[in-house]
Amino acid sequence: MSAPHVSLPDPTHLPSLSHLPPPDPLTSPLTGWTRAHWEAIADRLLDALTPYASPGLAQYRLPGPPSHSGPWSDGLEGFARSFLLAAFRIAGSGGQGVSGLIERYAAGLTAGTDPRGPDRWPPITDRSQPMVEAASLAIALHETRPWIWDRLDDRVRQRVADWLGGFVGAVVNDSNWRLFQVITEEFLASVGAPHSRSEIDAGLARLEDWYRGDGWYTDGDGRKFDYYNAWALHLYPVLWARIAGPRADPRLVAEHRTRLRSFLHDHQHFFGADGAPVHQGRSLTYRFATAAPLWAGVLADATPLPPGRTRRLASGALKHFAEHGVPDAQGLLTLGWYGPFLPVTQRYSGPASPYWASKAFLGLLLPADHPVWTAPEEPGPVETADVRLALPAPGWLLHSTAADGIVRLVNHGSDRLPPPPATAEDSPHYARFAYSSATAPETPPAPRVGPDNHIALLAPDGTPTPRGRIHPLGVEGRRAASWHRAVLPGSAEGHRIKTVSVAHGPWEVRVHRVDAPPGTPVREGGWAVADDSAPPVASTGSGWALARRADGLTSTVAGLHGWQDAGTAVAHAVGTNACGHHSATPYLTLPAHPGGTHLLVTLVVLSADPETNGDPHARPSGPRVRVAATGEVEIRFPDGTRERVPR
Repeated sequence: MSAPHVSLPDPTHLPSLSHLPPPDPLTSPLTGWTRAHWEAIADRLLDALTPYASPGLAQYRLPGPPSHSGPWSDGLEGFARSFLLAAFRIAGSGGQGVSGLIERYAAGLTAGTDPRGPDRWPPITDRSQPMVEAASLAIALHETRPWIWDRLDDRVRQRVADWLGGFVGAVVNDSNWRLFQVITEEFLASVGAPHSRSEIDAGLARLEDWYRGDGWYTDGDGRKFDYYNAWALHLYPVLWARIAGPRADPRLVAEHRTRLRSFLHDHQHFFGADGAPVHQGRSLTYRFATAAPLWAGVLADATPLPPGRTRRLASGALKHFAEHGVPDAQGLLTLGWYGPFLPVTQRYSGPASPYWASKAFLGLLLPADHPVWTAPEEPGPVETADVRLALPAPGWLLHSTAADGIVRLVNHGSDRLPPPPATAEDSPHYARFAYSSATAPETPPAPRVGPDNHIALLAPDGTPTPRGRIHPLGVEGRRAASWHRAVLPGSAEGHRIKTVSVAHGPWEVRVHRVDAPPGTPVREGGWAVADDSAPPVASTGSGWALARRADGLTSTVAGLHGWQDAGTAVAHAVGTNACGHHSATPYLTLPAHPGGTHLLVTLVVLSADPETNGDPHARPSGPRVRVAATGEVEIRFPDGTRERVPR
């Protein structure tokens, strides 16, 4: 199947990026974007920060609500994360034509490390936010060594080393933060400053504990799979090796490269044809930082991707956000996904947090004549064929469709909960059955749970049960499975719900075996679709409901078995979805569970392909099911594919 048409970007449609160079249809026939576009956007982002600089240029106090660490730490965050971007820009140009950036950040280092100066940075203390920023400073200092570090006054270099040295002996959060310590102390080692080799080694060894195979890490103990694989757990080992040089164990470096190569084989499938990454996990305000490991794979000679595909995926992600208003009219990265949207943030998110997106510009470290910049763009996987990819380590199943360029992630493994017996509230960015490149989950104020991609028992007052801890049962072929306990208010043990998802093309069929008290209502929702311009249109019929956006993106849910006499409806919301102000979710409600274990089979569809959309019962082309006396469910897809789900 040929790739869908992707129009070349027109700078006149990007008011906040009005000085982009013209598109290059020869080198970049899919996005039009080249290295010059990346440089222009880097310059725009850096220039836009200058009005918010402190007098000594050591902090950037951006508008917006402060993080839980407070404005002082947030100001350091603005400097450190933008310094990372500046470093890639400086090093990528060989220091030519960027003297203003060199002077600006050298001045900030001087002022920020002056312990008596008004622009001084907060110190590094146990589990403090400056630990995160220290790693960005260390990377930036290493990459700009000839232009900044080597030219700093000896006293300033000593002060920088002393400030970074606060990491030595400090207590670090047991997560990707261990790598911040590795990076920072390795830089200290590179300049002959005090450091702890045992702490570096311990951090690298802890990473080994979290490796789950096939290129996937969990971000700390538990099942915490998300984009931290992309912009931390794979990225920092590559950058550590660049700093460590001959001090790095070559066997460990080789192992990291092997794992990155394996991860990139999967990661390339997380981008839709429009460049949008799948919307799942925390810290999504880092946006196009999802492109960082694509470049890291090239830097480390650890990528399975051809150069033209690497650039197409990375440029596609950057372009996607640019076309959706990122950066904003002032040239700033806001706390949100497209526009400002605080539900995608966490307590640690401050006004400058989005500048971790600077990692996406890692490719500027590659020379301009490298094939990754000069080879013609090649389509991403979603643009050429339908793809189904089982990912057993995180418990995910990806299925994408070339007709509409949408990637869908079926989630039966990542809940971001600490190991038992600890419990925590559901996060809509982890607890849903599915995520995609075209949608975002509903994020109503806690403790409410949106109906989208969720099955719940309903309490007498209508409160839905959360999914809670996900217990994976495996991912193979076109199916993924797990179980969870739906805990009603006043229930100590909860009620088991086992779910098997079968994915084929745009369709996902969910086979649920639901335990519940007799008379308990059961609700299941499809995808939430959202739009800024107008509420999605809703339609319902016997056993089905759908919500359709003006551009044709359609979410459909239909009861295939066990939903007799179910009610159908579409839930509308305002201001609860990162993809648009108006959102709508179709859902089914079984008025009364019969008691014991009840079989429910549900069809869930997200599609922008007119051949797929519509009333699922009025069209004979939709999936059908047959339930045997044994409880086995046979699913028959329109192309003749069959899948049997045993009891």
